[in-house]
Amino acid sequence: MEKKLPLAIRWHGRGGQGVVTASRILASTALKGGYYLQSLPDFGAERSGAPIAAYTRISETPPVDRGPVDEPDVIIVLDSSLIGQVDMLDGLAPDGIVILNTPDPSPAAIAQLDLGPQQEIWALNASQIAMDLLRRNLPNTPVLGAFARAIPVLDMDTISLALEELLSERFNETIIKANLEALRLGHDQAQQVEVTADV
Repeated sequence: MEKKLPLAIRWHGRGGQGVVTASRILASTALKGGYYLQSLPDFGAERSGAPIAAYTRISETPPVDRGPVDEPDVIIVLDSSLIGQVDMLDGLAPDGIVILNTPDPSPAAIAQLDLGPQQEIWALNASQIAMDLLRRNLPNTPVLGAFARAIPVLDMDTISLALEELLSERFNETIIKANLEALRLGHDQAQQVEVTADV
């Protein structure tokens, strides 16, 4: 199902997985694409590994809402172990999309997660991509690639540029190139998962 603007996106993950950074990169991409944006973190003094959330709004007109995204069009989960611990699907639009980082993105494994009747579930093993390329479980970049594939309102060239510019503020060329490759692999490996009753 093709998603159109405006988009309200809610991110779920754990501290240290790049949830807030991913929201910022997506917002920066929207700005480069000529759209209005909003990127909001939702965390306190949580330790690394604690559940956190972030929110991104992308629209063709200035966003009116300034608070958390309570009724998201898209939910992005950077850590599937949070399912059951956090009510991540709360408020998801009837035609909502879930993008899920999970060790096993097969239909049988996704069915076991009991995500409910979402119209679309996209899954990939973003953590494995991150471990292979970045040597740490930082799945945010491959998940951004999955977002570009599932919801092609922002093209990969623009996301790559935004990612490169943001990372160049803190990281060297080797790390930037590894992240760009992780972005590409996330896009290529993300698959829409059809979950049926007989899986």
